[in-house]
Amino acid sequence: SGFLIPHTKIPGWWVWFYWINPVAWTLYGLITSQLGDVMTIMTGPDFHGSVRDFIHSFFGFQHDMLGVCAVVLSTFVLFFWFAFAFSIKFLNFQHR
Repeated sequence: SGFLIPHTKIPGWWVWFYWINPVAWTLYGLITSQLGDVMTIMTGPDFHGSVRDFIHSFFGFQHDMLGVCAVVLSTFVLFFWFAFAFSIKFLNFQHR
């Protein structure tokens, strides 16, 4: 529906779906790589601190996980590439 729910706010029985979702890993990598090391101070009604601290406290994203995120996204790409190649090679729905 267009809403981003951080994994810190997802109920415990749905967290597994967050970790197998390629979109969640993509957002994790994008937000962490672009904003994970910004030390500019933010002030809001419920938060006062750096951008990096806000990302860690609200989303649970850590800049140290950037390498893990790249490996997981590469694994997703390889998995879907092999699934496609296997499907093209062995599944034939054209029977004559």
